[in-house]
Parts: sequence; C-alpha cells; structure tokens
Amino acid sequence: MTQPDNLAGRAHAKPVIYETATSKSLFFSLKDVQSRMHSLRPDELQFEYTKIMMGFLLHNPDPRSIAMVGLGGGSLAKFCYRYLPQADITVIEINPHVIAHRATFAVPPDDHRFTVQLADAAKYLRDTNEKFDVLLADGFDIEGLPPDLCSRQFYDDCYAALNPNGMFVANLHGCNLHYEMILDRVQAGFHGSLLTVNDPGASNRLAFAVKDNPNGLTSLAGVRCPQGFDDTAWTELKPSMARVFLASRALARHLAEPAQT
Repeated sequence: MTQPDNLAGRAHAKPVIYETATSKSLFFSLKDVQSRMHSLRPDELQFEYTKIMMGFLLHNPDPRSIAMVGLGGGSLAKFCYRYLPQADITVIEINPHVIAHRATFAVPPDDHRFTVQLADAAKYLRDTNEKFDVLLADGFDIEGLPPDLCSRQFYDDCYAALNPNGMFVANLHGCNLHYEMILDRVQAGFHGSLLTVNDPGASNRLAFAVKDNPNGLTSLAGVRCPQGFDDTAWTELKPSMARVFLASRALARHLAEPAQT
C-alpha cells in the first residue's frame, strides 16, 4: 500500500484485535472499544451510536453517494454497502494499520461503488471536487477526536463537500472538554443547522446538520421503513430511528417557542 505524500513519515498507532468465540473487537487503548463485529453477522451494527447515525435515512431514504470519515472495523461501511445497494460509498481512513485489518473485519474489497481511501480526511475534504448526499464523521485515534477533525475549517469543508440538502452526521463525545465548542463549530459551519441525539447507554453524542435546508432537521420523516430496505435490518434500526425522530420533533417545538425577553 502506497502512502500519500502528506502521510509519509507520520506515526500511526497500531490497533489491537481482541477475539472471542463470537466476536472481534478493535481497540487503540484498553479503555475504549473502537469497533466490534459479531463473527456470524459481520454486517450487523453492534453499537447504538452507529444505529443512530443511520438516522440520515429519515431525511434521505435513498442516498446515492455516501462519504465516511474513519474506517475502524467498518461497521457503518459494511451496513451501508449491504443495505443501500444504490449508494456509492467512499471511506477515508488515515491509519494504514487500520486498513490492514479490513479483511479481519469482513470489509468488502474495493469495487465500482465501494472504495477505502488511505488519506487525511481533513485534507481530502478540503481538496476534493466530489459531492456527497451523506457525510458520516467517525474518525478517532488513540488520543480521541483529532483537532483537524473538529475544527471550524473541517466543518466548513464538510458543508462544501455535500450536495444541496445533503446531511452531515458526526459522532462526538459528551465527555470531551470542548464538546459545546465543537457543537458551535458544527452549527456555524452549517449556517445554524444542528440537531443532537444522545446515545442513552454511552457518552456518544450524535450531531446532525443539513446543507441549505433550514427545515431539514425539524421535518424528518416518520419512522417508516424506506422502500426496498431490508425489513429485518430496519427492525434492528427502528428504536434508534425513533430517537432521532423524537429529537427532531423536540427541536421543532423548541424553535417554535416565543423568544424569551
């Protein structure tokens, strides 16, 4: 694998793979599990926050282009590849040691609609001319969320890389000391658009934003299975979709309240 010039010489942490009889997990440190896969159901989403991130389906049930920042164990990539066959998927991963484990986690090989790019996502999104319907940001390293992936510049570039009415979803952590500041940057980068949804069982906080659509986050569709989507997979997603939908309704009520004087 050839590294791009901007990655040459950069040190990257090697992940640790932990296997049981039924699962494989990817760690950078013992305190945080980056990804987990059920060995018999490799395309299944194991963590609630990843299911909540699929809430973009309530805004766009038929995306044709999806970009993902961070591969990890490939949970979201595999799920979207299997259940959204109409979508072209680009995954941007900076760590070659993570990509080296793609076969371990049953990440499909590159083909005409799926590719894993070894690249710095901040630079990739700043320089790309591609446009996407959905952009999912879930890029963490051994230190947590890298500064380049939570800067105002990064969110401006994510905005620019989306098609009109495109949706951005970021996995953040409420325990991050700069969490509120990061939310402000997302909201500023997306011209006021912001919806947050909490993972009730973890510190994950999911930030949703929509490009060029002031009503995009307050008028999400009800929790209905998209046409052609696998019924079993939707059943697994349904409680998480309800969280996103209820958060959308709460945001609509909040914005409708008279301003306090």
